[in-house]
Amino acid sequence: VSDRDSRATLYWAVATLLIGTFAYHWLEGWSYLDALYFCVISLATIGYGDLTPTTPLAKAFTIVYVLNGIAILLALFDRIRIVRTRRMEP
Repeated sequence: VSDRDSRATLYWAVATLLIGTFAYHWLEGWSYLDALYFCVISLATIGYGDLTPTTPLAKAFTIVYVLNGIAILLALFDRIRIVRTRRMEP
């Protein structure tokens, strides 16, 4: 990322994906690929429904995880807006 101010948001998104992947692997026993897939689909607010948390702890984690994901999306969209605005200025 060439824009230094955007790096924190990008790192936040990557860290969230990694934490979620390990959490779902541990909580649900999913493979790392399935856990990562679920994390990406959830954070992108797509939610196909082919994988769903089954344990109470995993469901509680998902609530917090998805709310964090919405915040990440808003932050990423804001960074895109800021970078585009800077590029359009003379």
